[in-house]
Amino acid sequence: MSGVESSFKNMTISLLAITLVASAGLGLVYKSTKDPIAAAQVAKVNNAIKAVVPEFDNQPSNEAYTVKADGDDLFFYPASKNGQLVGVAVKTFSNNGFGGRIELMVGFLPDGTINKITVISHKETPGLGDKIDPGKSDFSVQFEGKNPETFKVMVKKDGGDVDAITASTISSRAFCDAVNRAYKAFKEGGRK
Repeated sequence: MSGVESSFKNMTISLLAITLVASAGLGLVYKSTKDPIAAAQVAKVNNAIKAVVPEFDNQPSNEAYTVKADGDDLFFYPASKNGQLVGVAVKTFSNNGFGGRIELMVGFLPDGTINKITVISHKETPGLGDKIDPGKSDFSVQFEGKNPETFKVMVKKDGGDVDAITASTISSRAFCDAVNRAYKAFKEGGRK
């Protein structure tokens, strides 16, 4: 039985062929999934906008603008009905979560009152910190109808008005941090 002699040249050629086939396959998978992933992300943002501001008849994502805050961009989505501003959805963040970055969509009424808040992404501990998500607990409900001018958006342990999630003070503080960042930017010129 004659076989191919195992030599450095043959091994290099084999490895090169395998690498080329694998990278071509990876490129095809990336190309075929890039657009659906981007479309899913846009849909997620649009659903978050709908969840946090009153009913509107414009396309807030088409009128979006950014405001710099703490070295990053906050995205503002103005919602209007019959040409009148009914609210602004602000995509905000905090890097202080227990699991890292938390991204929220905060809906403000034109006077700065918080309408609703939803979570876009987080990596908080399941069963504890993930209770910041409105689908997992009523934690975010305590912000609804409150104006940060008179409602201290800090956990009670820090002198604020927010009831922290039991055993998840870090996640609760990060949530408050993101809301405060959004409100500060909204107040300092985020309203257009």
